[in-house]
Amino acid sequence: MPLGYRVFSGNTEDVTTVEEIVEAMEKQYGVADRVWVMDRGMVSEDNLKFFRAGNFRYIIGTPKSMLKKFEAELLAKDWHEVRGGLEVKLCKRDDLAAGECFVVCRSADRRKKDEAILRRSEEKIEARLKTMTERCLKQNRDVQKVEREIGKLLGKNTRAAKLFEVVVKADESGAAKILWKKITLETDWAKLSAGCYLLRTNVTDWKDEDLWRAYTQLSEAENAFRIHKTDLQLRSIWHQEEDRLEAHLLVCFLAYVLLKSLGRLCARAGLGDEPRRVLEELSEIRPMDVVLPTSAGHEIRRRWGAIPFRRRFLLAIAFVKFVEGGPSLLR
Repeated sequence: MPLGYRVFSGNTEDVTTVEEIVEAMEKQYGVADRVWVMDRGMVSEDNLKFFRAGNFRYIIGTPKSMLKKFEAELLAKDWHEVRGGLEVKLCKRDDLAAGECFVVCRSADRRKKDEAILRRSEEKIEARLKTMTERCLKQNRDVQKVEREIGKLLGKNTRAAKLFEVVVKADESGAAKILWKKITLETDWAKLSAGCYLLRTNVTDWKDEDLWRAYTQLSEAENAFRIHKTDLQLRSIWHQEEDRLEAHLLVCFLAYVLLKSLGRLCARAGLGDEPRRVLEELSEIRPMDVVLPTSAGHEIRRRWGAIPFRRRFLLAIAFVKFVEGGPSLLR
């Protein structure tokens, strides 16, 4: 369940907010044996020093470049399958960080996504390089201008840029000439590391699966931002006054808390964590007034609810009956 929120200036970098968040959490909720979970965008050497100095426990993401130091672990076959298509491996590397552990993770779904993105970028670069090479053979092009075009091309396709070695030279007449080739080692590494990511932690008494599950809770925080735009349909508003911004955020936060509470009620009612579906079902129940004229000139009015078709109605009724069960069910 969400506990609270904090507002930072729009030009604040995520990595600079860690100490303030930790201190605010301890001030409001007290000092406890918490495990701080952060993605790689929140991590820096200064933040790691802060955690170590305060004896805080943490699970953090690492830069993609650090994964290269675990090539041997990726090639080995001693993986632990957490669920279908997801494998993890706990590694201790005192040469990189004493007193810490690393969790190498490999996801089949993420692998497909990474490979698709890499393939599209690679195809774009290769096709464009072929076109530019042919153009340079037909025209006397300026070397610096061609270099800028290649830099722009690689900058737009950073995923696959490292797979190519491109050199622009001037021929005997001073015209630009492009020489390029694919780097085999980088291509092999891209295939090996596709779908893999690395976690770093000083929590040494947990299993690799527990560490991975704790880290994946970050996805719930990310979903909260998406839910505000989808399920809650709260549109963005550009406020000029700070108090109005605070009021808007409070409404968004309370709406999110209610939605999460509804999800818990659904789970306890045996409906699963389906607050979105319950809201859809209940929205189809429409009140209506039935008016029956009598021979005496009077009207009999009765209020009824328009009932959706039976299969969907059962879900809504099951939830309503559960809520009407009383406070003892909601404790």
